[in-house]
Order: sequence, then structure tokens, then C-alpha cells
Amino acid sequence: MDDAEYAAARRELVDGLRRRLDVDERTLAAIESVPRHAFVPERHRSHAYADRPLPIGHDQTISAPHMVAVMTDLLDVEAGDRVFEVGTGCGYHAAVVAEIVGPGNVYSVEYVPELADSARELLRRLGYDVTVRAGDGRTAFPDEPPFDAAYLTCAPVGGVPDQIVDRVRTGGRVVAPVGQVGSQRLVRLTVEEDGVDREDHGGVRFVPMQ
Repeated sequence: MDDAEYAAARRELVDGLRRRLDVDERTLAAIESVPRHAFVPERHRSHAYADRPLPIGHDQTISAPHMVAVMTDLLDVEAGDRVFEVGTGCGYHAAVVAEIVGPGNVYSVEYVPELADSARELLRRLGYDVTVRAGDGRTAFPDEPPFDAAYLTCAPVGGVPDQIVDRVRTGGRVVAPVGQVGSQRLVRLTVEEDGVDREDHGGVRFVPMQ
């Protein structure tokens, strides 16, 4: 496929998401702007705009576009908001969020060093100013001030770790899959002065958090 064919496939994908999902147009515009095929290994590239997860190596996957759209929409971020991502993977989700919040506002950590390195280089090559580090999401970016929002692309078993929730300002949101494989739920936490407000957004399936 050439660039025009990829762009047409991306538009078709977004048209389908628009019919199926109740998400903001800003989210759909971000999905349409990011060349998902660039983040997919070459052997799977012909399926880049199918609405399903695909393997990216190291027992990790690139999430299905509809799930990226739902999670991005639940973050409810705006231009200039600072966002913390746990689980860079190939960098696709970070690129979608960066389309909304703008350059220099997404901070992402990846447990697998090889994935962190490749995502960092790919995002740079595509023109996305995203800060990517290898490490543990519980301890990453310790010197950064509180974030406006955070999300996890991997599922912690016992709920979102306090160390991650504590990185988000009061009034900010955390979106994450939680639970054991086979019984995971997508949740949105809103950080309040005296704790968190928890919303359940249905069953999902993600790789476990390491």
C-alpha cells in the first residue's frame, strides 16, 4: 500500500469508529492523524487499519484503535495538559494523545528497554515530541510536577498502584485496565481531595502490568 491507500484506510477506520463510539471529534481527528501502519511491524502492516490489536514483539501488542479512542476520550484532556503514560509499547497511543495535548506534554515509560528505544526513535522520526524512558511506571519521572492525567496500557491485578495515582493532580483522571486476564475492567479514576471517584467502563483485555 502507498501513503494514499493508507490514508484512505485510516479514514474508513475512523468513519466506522464514528458510527460505533460515543467519543469526541477531537479524539477521532487524532486517530485519523496518526499513521498507525508506521507503528505496526512490517509483517502485520496490511492489517494496520483493522480494528484489532496486533503483536509488536516482546509479548506485547498495539491496542485496537477503538480501545485507544475510548481511553483517550475518557482522559478528557486538552491542549497543554501534561499526561503520564505507563506502557509505551510501540508509541502509537502516545502519538494519539500527543495530537490532542501538543508537543512536549506526553511522558511515557516502558518496562521493556528495547521497546522504549524503538518507540522513542520512531516517535522522533514521525515528529512527535514525546518523552520516553525505560523503567517501572511506579517510579518513573520522579522529578516531574503532578500530571493532569495518566493512563496505563497494561493491567495491574490489584488496581492502579497508589504511586501512579499520586502522580496526578486533584481533579485529574487516571484511565486503566485492572484485574486478572479474563476478568479485566476498564476504569476511570478522578482524583479528589479525599480519595478517588471510580467509574467502570466495561470489560477489556490487556497484557498484565510488569
